[in-house]
Amino acid sequence: FIGRASSRNKGRMARYLANKCSIASRIDCFSERGSNAFGEKLREQVEERLDFYDKGVAPRKNIDVMKEAIEVSQKKDNDMDVDSEPDTTVKKSKKKKAKGEDAVPAEDGVEDA
Repeated sequence: FIGRASSRNKGRMARYLANKCSIASRIDCFSERGSNAFGEKLREQVEERLDFYDKGVAPRKNIDVMKEAIEVSQKKDNDMDVDSEPDTTVKKSKKKKAKGEDAVPAEDGVEDA
C-alpha cells in the first residue's frame, strides 16, 4: 500500500496503515472468537484511503465500517452456532457383551452354553 501511494503521500499512508494494523492486533487479541471480518473491513478502509489520496474519493467513516464488520462477524458466529448444535435425534445405545456371552442365541430364545 505504501509503495502504491504517491511520493508526497507515502508518509501519510504509512501512518494510516500502522494505525489500522494496531486496531487489527487489538481486535485479534481481545476477541473471543477468531474472525477475518474485521481484517477485511480494515483492508477495504486502507484501499479507500489510497483512492482518496490519488483520486479524491471520500472514504467511509470508521464507525460505519466497524458497525458493518460487527454485523458480519455476528452473522458468521450465528451461522457457526447453528452448524455446531448437537443432533437432537435419539441415539440407540450399544449393549456391551460380557465375557462368556459370545455364543449365538438359539432360535427358541434359549442360549447354548
